[in-house]
Amino acid sequence: MSDRFRTLLKKVGSGTHTSAALTREEAAEALRMMLHQEATPVQVGAFLIAHRIRRPTGEELAGMLDVYAELGPHLTNAVRPPMILTHPYDGRSRTVPMTILTGLILSAAGVPTILHGGDRMPTKEGICLHEIWQQLGINWEGISLIRMQEIFQTTDLGFIHLPTHFPLAMNLVGPRREIGKRPPIATLELMWSPYLGDATIACGYVHPPTESMFRTALELRNQRQFITVKGLEGSCDLPRDRTCIIGINRPSIDNPETSTFERLLLHPHDYGYGGKEVPLNSLDELINNIKAVLEGEPGELMQAAIWNGGFYLWCAGVCSDIETGLKHAQELLTQGMVAQKLKAIA
Repeated sequence: MSDRFRTLLKKVGSGTHTSAALTREEAAEALRMMLHQEATPVQVGAFLIAHRIRRPTGEELAGMLDVYAELGPHLTNAVRPPMILTHPYDGRSRTVPMTILTGLILSAAGVPTILHGGDRMPTKEGICLHEIWQQLGINWEGISLIRMQEIFQTTDLGFIHLPTHFPLAMNLVGPRREIGKRPPIATLELMWSPYLGDATIACGYVHPPTESMFRTALELRNQRQFITVKGLEGSCDLPRDRTCIIGINRPSIDNPETSTFERLLLHPHDYGYGGKEVPLNSLDELINNIKAVLEGEPGELMQAAIWNGGFYLWCAGVCSDIETGLKHAQELLTQGMVAQKLKAIA
């Protein structure tokens, strides 16, 4: 048992009237001790559930991001600041994930793009990005970080596979499964950038207070370029059946050392891309539908791919406006350039 960790646990787990937020440094210390297994399994589980009940602060999440930056893997040396597309590690169960298609569209347009995730993860245990990649012919498991860096520089697309590239983080999967609730670390994963240098991070969320945590944590870490999306199942995938609630944080034009946050409400029907979300029925059906999109076949999933790809092409600065981005995304898909990108990675 760690006496020091017990002190940190008592601070966050003392109840409604006496618990207190950790400082940035204390939150970093607590996560570091959990990753290195210096805290016992009982202490880890108690901390995760107590922290969830009290809710993390942006400052605490900034401290935890400090630890991921310190101990986690990094890709580097992109030709331009990459786009980091985040996705809940516990996967999807209701709607088709667009993140991989979006990443392929961006990389086909010359935008370095990084995704990250693990295998099936609690609490949802939904379909994860890694198994979709596997069914598309790419198995990231066991690929060294050195080799991943080569793939990233060659193809403009990289995937950080948690069990392979960040095994320390896997030490918390067991406790997450046993407590049965999504802990604050799941929020951390939605704004983690495994890139050494400037990047744009696309962060998805479900509950509005989470966006405020994102903003505080990322601003404390001097992350000036990020996007927040009230996306599908907490991902950064844009919905088509409702207004897209988006926040875009950019460096200020007058003073690059500061940043400005802009609220953007996008109505898919205004651009001709409104419609029902594509349901996720099975992995086999999902893969067949993704392959159809890569072959340029029209359909609801093609519409969703263009909607997401066009938006992020605009965010990446490839296109001057969203309409141009949508047109470019459609061309990349129907002319086979996205399919060629997948083959190049494989």
